[in-house]
Amino acid sequence: MAVVGSVLARLPAPLRAILVKHRELLKFALVGGTTFVVDNAIWYLLKLTVLTSKPTTAKAIAIIIATIVSYVLNREWSFRTRGGRERAHEAALFFLVSGVAVVINLIPLLMSRYVFDLEVPHVSRFVQEAADFASGSIIGMLLAMAFRFWGFRRWVFPDELGRTRRDSHTDDAPASGAHR
Repeated sequence: MAVVGSVLARLPAPLRAILVKHRELLKFALVGGTTFVVDNAIWYLLKLTVLTSKPTTAKAIAIIIATIVSYVLNREWSFRTRGGRERAHEAALFFLVSGVAVVINLIPLLMSRYVFDLEVPHVSRFVQEAADFASGSIIGMLLAMAFRFWGFRRWVFPDELGRTRRDSHTDDAPASGAHR
C-alpha cells in the first residue's frame, strides 16, 4: 500500500472522504509547501550573501530552482494521473505557466521595494526583511500558487488527456476502496 493510502486508512471516515475528494489539491499544496521551503532557503542564502543589493534577482533565481523541483514533484505525484502529452511538450507548457507565475510572484516584492520604498535607508532592516517576506514569500507566492494550480490543471495536465495514465496508476488509492 502506498504512503497516501496508509495515511488515509488511519483517518476518520468523514475527514478521509474530504481528503480523497480533494486529493489533487492536497498533493499540490504539499508540493507547494516543499517548494516554499526550497524557494525561501535559496532566496535568503543568496540575498544575505552574494546578492545583497539585488533581492529581486535572488528571488527570481530561487523561484526558478523551486520551479524545477515543482515540475518533477507535480508531474510524478500531484498530477500523475492527468496529462498524457509528450513529456517535452508538457514540460514546455509547465515552464511557460510557471514563467507567468514567476512574474506574478515578483510583482508584490517589486511594489514593496520600489513603489512603497520599504527598503533601507527608508525603513529599518527589520521592516525591510519583514516586508520582503510578506510581499515575496506570502502574497506573491499565494497569487502565483492560485495561478499555477489553475494553469496546470487547465493546460499542462488536463484531465481529458489523463485517462490512460490514470488507468495504469492506482497505487495511492485509499485502503477503504474509495476512488476518485
